[in-house]
Amino acid sequence: MNRLLQGDVGSGKTIVAAICMYAVIKAGYQAALMVPTEILAEQHVHSLKGILEPLGVTVELLSGSVKGKKRAEKLKALENGELQLLVGTHALIQDDVLFKNLGLVITDEQHRFGVEQRRVLRDKGENPDVLFMTATPIPRTLAISVFGDMDVSIIDEMPAGRKTIETYWAKPDMLERVLDFIEKELQQGRQAYVICPLIEESEKLDVQNAIDVHMILKQHYKDQWGVGLMHGRLHPSEKEQVMDAFSKNETQILVSTTVVEVGVNVPNATVMVIYDAERFGLAQLHQLRGRVGRGQAQSYCILLADPKSEVGKERMRIMTETNDGFVLSERDLELRGPGDFFGSKQSGLPDFKIADVVHDYRALEVARQDAVALIQSSDFWTKEEYEGLRKYIEYQGVLNGQKID
Repeated sequence: MNRLLQGDVGSGKTIVAAICMYAVIKAGYQAALMVPTEILAEQHVHSLKGILEPLGVTVELLSGSVKGKKRAEKLKALENGELQLLVGTHALIQDDVLFKNLGLVITDEQHRFGVEQRRVLRDKGENPDVLFMTATPIPRTLAISVFGDMDVSIIDEMPAGRKTIETYWAKPDMLERVLDFIEKELQQGRQAYVICPLIEESEKLDVQNAIDVHMILKQHYKDQWGVGLMHGRLHPSEKEQVMDAFSKNETQILVSTTVVEVGVNVPNATVMVIYDAERFGLAQLHQLRGRVGRGQAQSYCILLADPKSEVGKERMRIMTETNDGFVLSERDLELRGPGDFFGSKQSGLPDFKIADVVHDYRALEVARQDAVALIQSSDFWTKEEYEGLRKYIEYQGVLNGQKID
């Protein structure tokens, strides 16, 4: 298997991954799950232990903060096969991490890792099955053209009973009303996230930072509500304490940077407020919005923004109009163009002379299927009519240093 699984935020990719890993482990192999942040890794370990340990599967965490004797014990258990499922960050691709029999490699939020990092993990097994997962939807077009060597599966619906998250765009001068709205939700026993683009004040950027906002909210709500602070500079044990307090509803408001962007699961949280929302891309805003709406109660996302550019205003409008990640990614592609899809104009992305990657995806998909069928047929390799195309492929292969069989 070499497959990309796309599914919107909260659609159930983790449970699909758990089932895959359980099947592989039952067949006598080990599985590895690599994720981009320590918070997400800890969340995954917690949920996977709950699902798989009662079924006799050993699940452990490996991250930068696992050191010394504890780390050595885990690596030994991994190498002798006692440890069946290892969840971790980039720590999984260190040279001394050795598996006895790695059969399945899963990379969550795969776009957050480099090609080389993904390859190193794959090479720790002998040709293991590979599953990439992403909640930052890649339009079908790019899935076909960029991941042409990969099968693509899509989870296109949400678990039953989920309510659509209501999204509003508010100007900064409406902050008082937003804080009153948060208060109403907290009075009903709910919780709220408040996201800021920076950890602390910057001379160069006139944007809200988490430390200041944390102080403002503590003063505003007095001692009525607990306000937590989360950011990337906290020690792992401090992060764990902050998340634990929020998960148990000991703190009702969590002020954070985007470290909570992926995977964090607190079903009781119903409000997501994002300061300076125009500074975030559509995919990131959608990820952040996905931290709420995980329980039965109605959830809300409030974008505090005063964008100056038309593109910024359009982003805010799109966010309030749709909750569909696939629609969002198509609109994002229209706004940014294909060249910027993975950030700074990466090479290898389709720059078609005729086709429009947004509107012509069906034709592109059919063209790819035809190309695969043609190359797999004996006619292509023997008939004279395909000689020019064969030579072109061989020439391209030589250019790229590939051996053409």
